Amino acid sequence: MPRRGRHPASEPRSPSMSVSTARARSTVTHHRTTQVDGVELFYREAGPANAPVVVLLHGFPTSSHMYRNLIPALADRYHVIAPDYPGFGLSAMPDRKEFSYSFAKFADLMDGLLSQLGATRYALYVMDYGAPVGFRLALKHPERVTALIAQNGNAYEEGLQTFWDPLRAYWADGSATHREALRPNLGLEATKFQYLHGVKDTSRIDPANWVHDQALLDRPGNAELQLDLFYDYRTNVALYPRFQAFFREYQPPTLIVWGVNDPFFPVEGAKAYQRDLPNAELHLFDTGHFALEDKGDELIPLMRDFLERKLPATSR
Repeated sequence: MPRRGRHPASEPRSPSMSVSTARARSTVTHHRTTQVDGVELFYREAGPANAPVVVLLHGFPTSSHMYRNLIPALADRYHVIAPDYPGFGLSAMPDRKEFSYSFAKFADLMDGLLSQLGATRYALYVMDYGAPVGFRLALKHPERVTALIAQNGNAYEEGLQTFWDPLRAYWADGSATHREALRPNLGLEATKFQYLHGVKDTSRIDPANWVHDQALLDRPGNAELQLDLFYDYRTNVALYPRFQAFFREYQPPTLIVWGVNDPFFPVEGAKAYQRDLPNAELHLFDTGHFALEDKGDELIPLMRDFLERKLPATSR
């Protein structure tokens, strides 16, 4: 249900409250739910209500849980919002017979959530599925996007290589045979692989990541909606020219941070952004798909430096 009462981030600071205490309070993450178009959405929120907004859009098969460490690292300076899509994390999982699991629908719901929260301008951190969701938001409201941070999230054909061949086969005919061929991508070994492949020191990766994600994937009915989304991903590829046109026309300040050992979104996809965003700042890391899990100690300072240089003083 919608939030009630005073927003904690907007509470007045008492004269006796120290700066350090106020900062500590601003970095507390609040866990909330609200209704958007009849769908209950879960989101994490932190930071001063009047600060520039940073929206964190998650990938597959995770949720806003993937940003649990990043949120407090940004919330001393920014109003951070990290939602879960329907069927992911702690958001509702409507019956797929009554709800369209599509990237277009996800973008509509994220747009509704941000409007409800009064976020009229925002920087977007997009990762994996977060890229097509975020770039669809940008097409809806290009004037609202203050900056982009792309982390292993694609917008170019160069980023779709061998891994995508079985998905392309499914996109071509939508057959049950090709759908079933993708089902192993929803199992524990595949989820664990996403976190560990390409990581040199796997002790840096918390095993709770894949345990958490897999428990949610294993909910009755979740596999089918995920397979629906695999099929719908073709609509994102069809929009790549429009995403690229947005980059060229609006030239949002852009930071690209990329795990180069990612088997799903190879480094060619990262470099392609610079074709349309020649001023984009590109940083490559010797790690895999979930680069933030492994290299957060290096990525977060880069993000903070980028945002401090590029974001306006206010964004609401």
